[in-house]
Amino acid sequence: MSQYILGIETSCDETAAAVYHQERGIQSNVLYSQMGLHRQFGGVVPEIASRSHIEKIGMIVQKALDDAQLELEAIETIAVTNKPGLPGSLLVGLCFAKGIAWALHKNIIGINHLEGHIFSPYLEYRPPFPHMCLSASGGHTALYLVHDFGQYTLLGQTLDDAAGEAFDKVAKLMNLAYPGGPLIEKLAHQVDFHDFYHYPRGQRKTLDFSFSGLKTAVLYDLIKNNAYDMKTKQFIALEPLQTQQKVASSLLVCIKDIFVHKLEYALELHPSIKAVTFVGGVACNNYIKSCLDLLCKQRNISFFAPSARYCTDNAAMIALVGSYKAQRNQYDTLALDIFE
Repeated sequence: MSQYILGIETSCDETAAAVYHQERGIQSNVLYSQMGLHRQFGGVVPEIASRSHIEKIGMIVQKALDDAQLELEAIETIAVTNKPGLPGSLLVGLCFAKGIAWALHKNIIGINHLEGHIFSPYLEYRPPFPHMCLSASGGHTALYLVHDFGQYTLLGQTLDDAAGEAFDKVAKLMNLAYPGGPLIEKLAHQVDFHDFYHYPRGQRKTLDFSFSGLKTAVLYDLIKNNAYDMKTKQFIALEPLQTQQKVASSLLVCIKDIFVHKLEYALELHPSIKAVTFVGGVACNNYIKSCLDLLCKQRNISFFAPSARYCTDNAAMIALVGSYKAQRNQYDTLALDIFE
């Protein structure tokens, strides 16, 4: 018997809820972004994030139910993110979900946020199994071999910083607003995505990622060109817009090349793969997405990337994962905790 799944996602700075039906798919998908609260600090402040989740989660869950035209009693299972993420943020969503599950005798399932991203393309498409998944966001960058729903192998991951973090921190060096990714792409587009500075790409023959050295290379280049003052920690370029455009473009082309090189190597190691998916917040970047799509076309491989609303953190992907876990009776108890 098919059922309704309520998904709740509060791993970082988005308060999100969604309703998913096992046969009819997404019934609602609601999100409150805290971006405006954190922009003045240049990044997410955990305490502010937790407080905002507490304030918003009740109304966000109710909006998801209203949009789906359902009462809470119609929900059979609650799927809630319990790892990874900011502890305080995760606890808000988990405690809210456990409260509902206890009060109304609902099933509960803890969901790995990263697994939500891995299977987010299935909200709109049907990529074949097995396929390669590149997941890139502000907190994580990894490459997976996906065998089936709930079955995947980690092939490589970031050894330090994530790709999205590199975008945000380089943007901050140049006095650009948070989040940096969209602004970096906009500036790079203005100079036709040219590689001016040839930043280091790192090792090719590994499936792991590293972006901390890239951030350092950008900083040293800014200092060398008298565009950044280490004493005052200020961006001091004589022609700020031109410098921002060149750095943004070179950074974006570099990260694109890293992704392409990793995928090429992974496909060499797994030549039978017929599809690639690109997920996570960085998958909103149209330049990188188009380059990966071209790579796949050249190799006669299918390419899938979710719509932007399913690339960033959202509860629809959490409800989707909860759906196939519920079909397998993979429920948790009320002893569920974060980071288990």
